[in-house]
Amino acid sequence: MSETPEQKARQTIDAMLAASGWAVQDYKQYNPAASRGIALREVPLKSGSCDYLLLADRKPVGVVEAKREGTTLSGVAEQSTAYGSNLPEFFQCLEGLPFLYETTGAETFFRDERDPEPRSRPVFSFHRPETLTEWLAEPDALRVRLQHLPPLPVQGMRDCQIEGITDL
Repeated sequence: MSETPEQKARQTIDAMLAASGWAVQDYKQYNPAASRGIALREVPLKSGSCDYLLLADRKPVGVVEAKREGTTLSGVAEQSTAYGSNLPEFFQCLEGLPFLYETTGAETFFRDERDPEPRSRPVFSFHRPETLTEWLAEPDALRVRLQHLPPLPVQGMRDCQIEGITDL
């Protein structure tokens, strides 16, 4: 029997998660001691289920919305956003899940909901559980911190240098 496109995508996504340090488990076989980062498949929500719930240090930090290859991911962001507010009581987190992924296995998008203007961006792989935990330990998301950089010391710089740096 041949595999469906969805099954092929799931195998690729499972391998990508494992390569990034996530222990991929079925929801019904959840073993919180298996790893610092666990990707639970098919977690039941208050309505429906999410493809993968990412747990770092036993706390929910994100979701992965999996689609078959060839799906346009730009319209999937709303679906992954809705999962954070639909977690079951025993997986509740602060105010929604901060880290959201949409992937086909061939293409992966990432969004940090703590950004001032959150939007999905293409990434090459999933972030490691340790990375997401470090980001959560910061008082603000990176793009918030970038908005509050100290003034540029311009003494001795040419106008084109100042323009180049400030335009970044």
